[in-house]
Amino acid sequence: MESKEVAIRGWLHSKRSGGGIQFLLIRDGSGIIQCTAKKDQIPERLFKELEELPRESTLEVCGIVRKDDRSPRGFEITLRDAQIFHKPTEEFPMAMKRHGPEFLLDHRHLWIRSQKMQMIFRTRAEMLDAARTWLKSNAYTEVQMPTLITAACEGGSTLFEVKYFDQTAYLTQSWQLYAEAVISSLGKIFTVAPSFRAERSRTRRHLTEYWHLELEAPWTDLEGIMQVQEGLLSFMCHQTAEKSEQDLRALGRDPEYLRKVKPPFPRVPYDKAIEMLKEDALDLEWGADIGYREERRLALRFETPFFVTHFPKGVKAFYHMPDPIRPEVTLSADLLAPEGYGEITGGGQRIHDLDQLLGRVKEEHLDPKAYEWYIDLRRYGTVPHSGFGMGVERTLSWMCKLKHIRDAIPFPRLINRIYP
Repeated sequence: MESKEVAIRGWLHSKRSGGGIQFLLIRDGSGIIQCTAKKDQIPERLFKELEELPRESTLEVCGIVRKDDRSPRGFEITLRDAQIFHKPTEEFPMAMKRHGPEFLLDHRHLWIRSQKMQMIFRTRAEMLDAARTWLKSNAYTEVQMPTLITAACEGGSTLFEVKYFDQTAYLTQSWQLYAEAVISSLGKIFTVAPSFRAERSRTRRHLTEYWHLELEAPWTDLEGIMQVQEGLLSFMCHQTAEKSEQDLRALGRDPEYLRKVKPPFPRVPYDKAIEMLKEDALDLEWGADIGYREERRLALRFETPFFVTHFPKGVKAFYHMPDPIRPEVTLSADLLAPEGYGEITGGGQRIHDLDQLLGRVKEEHLDPKAYEWYIDLRRYGTVPHSGFGMGVERTLSWMCKLKHIRDAIPFPRLINRIYP
């Protein structure tokens, strides 16, 4: 590439000048590269035009690639010619200074052009590519499921209701119920799709619309599905560390940290987690769900991802398999990221017995007619099966060491924000 003549098209990210040289930082989507325009090497008219060019102007630059360790990417382009396509009509509002979170959210359509956002989104793409690579190499088939649903997968209070012609429908919380149908067709399956939760939460890890990497597998028990998560997450960490090393370092995450993520992950029974929380002066009663505050406290105790297993039946959805040895708890597991980040996956073994599922539907006071097709699956070739859902933004936040989940997605949907 060195000494080769190239042409790039992009946006003027920033610039500076001195001693008859202009240093233009051009952003083309793949990153930012420095272009140097020397006054004695290009026409005077062009030099002056570049000197007056405002930020975020669009242009095509032609020049010679030179190695230069002082430039941001180790190379720069010595400019020979340039064509300007558009000059902004107003000053770009994203000044080269620190802005508050509300200003950045109001101007999200412009803030996503920042180097920080570019690095996060590139890392997100590599992380998802790693996930798909592992899943396909382990014989999982990618499948898409409906976004509009008629029956809740999780709690009914967290559903977004929408008008569907003359009926009421809801935005999906998870693909799971449909996935359990498709495993009888395709076997091991996965998806990457948006999910919606109407949770009135204002924490650093909650979005109302988020992306879900979900997986379902027949002939798999709780231990088996935890091993799948260990293998998948470890591979995602290792490949992302390799492919996004420079971006991770710039974001404050040492890639070596991700390379050290290896199975097996610790397994902490719910009972033990309650004891650990009481040791930390968090008096959570047995049977209560483990919330954000408690997860954070647990996650500060560990240096690697870890599972919390065997949650009480009362805090898990009706389809979770009760433990045959101890029916008051379920064959369930949440995977928590260390450093205080908390839950990044939730899942476990599903009920595959017809009578047992009907019993749980009755216990939870659910309408069997709303789940008739789902119950029907237990009548025709039922098998033990398990699955889980991984929050893409939560996992990315941990990998990139982000302070708030809103930075893990281009246009975050929060309890108090749906614009832009």
